[in-house]
Amino acid sequence: MAPNHGKTVLFTNDMRNKKKLKLSYVFLLLLCNFSHLPLKSQDSLKITSSFIGLDFDSAELLKMKPKVAANLLKVNALHKQDISNNIPLGLIWIPPVNHSRISSEQSTINWALPTNVSLPKDKGELAFYPVSELAYLIKNRQITSLELTQLFLNRLKKYSDTLQCTITITDSLALIQAQRADIEIKQGIYRGPLHGIPYGAKDLLNVAGYKTTWGATPFKSQVFSKNAEIINRLEAAGAVLVAKLTLGALAWGDVWYGGKTRNPWDLEQGSSGSSAGSASATVAGLVPFAIGSETQGSIVSPSTRCGATGLRPTFGRVSKDGAMALSWTMDKLGPICRNALDCALVFDAVRGTDGKDLSVRDAPFNYHYDNEIKNLHIGVLSDDQNPDFYSENDQNTLLLLKSKGYDLIEKTLPENIPVEALSFILQAEAAAAFNFLTQSNQDDLMVRQIDNAWPNVFRAAQLIPAVAYIQANRLRYELTLQFNELMSDIDILIVPSFSNQLLITNLTGHPCVVIPNGSYADENPGSITLLGNHFDEASILSLARFLQEITPYDKEHPDLFKP
Repeated sequence: MAPNHGKTVLFTNDMRNKKKLKLSYVFLLLLCNFSHLPLKSQDSLKITSSFIGLDFDSAELLKMKPKVAANLLKVNALHKQDISNNIPLGLIWIPPVNHSRISSEQSTINWALPTNVSLPKDKGELAFYPVSELAYLIKNRQITSLELTQLFLNRLKKYSDTLQCTITITDSLALIQAQRADIEIKQGIYRGPLHGIPYGAKDLLNVAGYKTTWGATPFKSQVFSKNAEIINRLEAAGAVLVAKLTLGALAWGDVWYGGKTRNPWDLEQGSSGSSAGSASATVAGLVPFAIGSETQGSIVSPSTRCGATGLRPTFGRVSKDGAMALSWTMDKLGPICRNALDCALVFDAVRGTDGKDLSVRDAPFNYHYDNEIKNLHIGVLSDDQNPDFYSENDQNTLLLLKSKGYDLIEKTLPENIPVEALSFILQAEAAAAFNFLTQSNQDDLMVRQIDNAWPNVFRAAQLIPAVAYIQANRLRYELTLQFNELMSDIDILIVPSFSNQLLITNLTGHPCVVIPNGSYADENPGSITLLGNHFDEASILSLARFLQEITPYDKEHPDLFKP
């Protein structure tokens, strides 16, 4: 990502001098003195080498001492630099793709939008209308953007504290954008289905002049001077930003510095994370849609917990410029909505290159709902060793598809690569993204300090060898090729949302859409995930829409938040 050119958190030399000797720095300080210690210090070097699985003899250890000391001096020199989160990684992950599965030309999109929507007698009911229906009402002047925006601002002010889902209500900006949208419609200017539609953004996206807190105490007052690219694109589409929504601190979980974001169906539960506020606010009718992000489940998980529909696009589909970096090679931005059609409408507005996030590539998005759905080739995973691999809700979804005439092709996930061993790619990149936080000792300000929370993960990740990180990425490339082969004769792979595929496909960069496939109102919640080939969001969104048109789950709303 390109630098944000905004106000960021700076750490003083005094802060650096007060840093604790955490595990990784004990390790570094030990090695840094090897060239100045007697020969017996080779025992320490031998122990350290054994820690990472290597066994050097005495002669090799003796030769290594000066070079290790020199390398560690270089590492210490890097630690003295202010390398803020918004400085991009110089290496770009570009997943290999099945080119034969990617359209070469953009054709005219057929949205198959609603053609007859009436304004309800109780306008409060609009809180749960999907974007496609709100767009019809605005375009046909049955309601103004200003009226709609005020409705959602009022709901945010009424329910945000209940759900702990909002960091900042951007009311002044929203009213300006809504008034502009109405003026343009009066002038005959219509920007498309998002024109005049309110939305919320996960608070890891920069909005000029507003706090961008990343959900973490050390960054509570952080302000940037430029918008994230995705915010600019939504503004260009006519959308109206009404709120910056909560995320688990530094994009982990649902606990942030101000509390724990709640599930609208059960306030005793957290909403899961890290796109906690985006899912919670959307399902509770506080926003028509929201932008979330996923690195390893942060759209899938809260969408599942709250009963939203979430799209995780192909890695390299949507610019991350102006978004908090957690993992440069795994972060993805996508919409969380009421249904799959809404996800398609939002996705179309934000996709494409911008010249700033160099991982982004252009590819067609050929969404044709009328005819594409009939020709889809659908795969399912076979797991003979685990008959309960698909839940009862999942099995019902598969039976429904079979009843509609679909033949489901059995597939098996790649098994010869230790996928879990690749998971430290995320840990290493996240530790680098927030190395300045670890060094300054301000990681102690983070609310959660448990074993698998970021502060501890960042510290432990300092011990991941650079060679191992590179080897993991080489295996990741091979894993992507193998998953491409699995997908080579199908358009969609239907999988349980929390199976091994979640880590695999976040590493390989394949897109998915997650939809509710159980009744949250009847306390039988659940979701199922539709995976697609790289750059083929159209297929998974079409099948998701088809399923939602013949099932009721996306149309349920929590009683506590109904008008």
